[in-house]
Amino acid sequence: MIHGHVTAWALALILFIVALILQSGGKTKGAKIVQMILRVLYLVIIATGVGLLFMLTKISVMYILKAVVGLWIIGLFEMILGRAMNKRRTSVFWIQFVIAWALVLYLGFVELPMSIFHVK
Repeated sequence: MIHGHVTAWALALILFIVALILQSGGKTKGAKIVQMILRVLYLVIIATGVGLLFMLTKISVMYILKAVVGLWIIGLFEMILGRAMNKRRTSVFWIQFVIAWALVLYLGFVELPMSIFHVK
């Protein structure tokens, strides 16, 4: 389950970058297709994340924080893509994205015992 979750969000990050590149290149139709695929991946990410939470015997506040930050990142993906499509400033969202991404990676790979490196 953990590997599926990591694969889904890694693929989502790649597709997010592809969508941004397509939008900046003026290929709006391709960007919209990639964005729709990305939205399906959001559902996979959320489903596998909820599945991971249900695998725990005791859910700590740190896992809830990681889930909330993960949802925040999904929201930032949508906000950045939407604002980029409308040619509006995205700098505030990029700052939030860097902070949220660093936090979720720290929680997922370092802090929490059910990370990909601590699985028995």
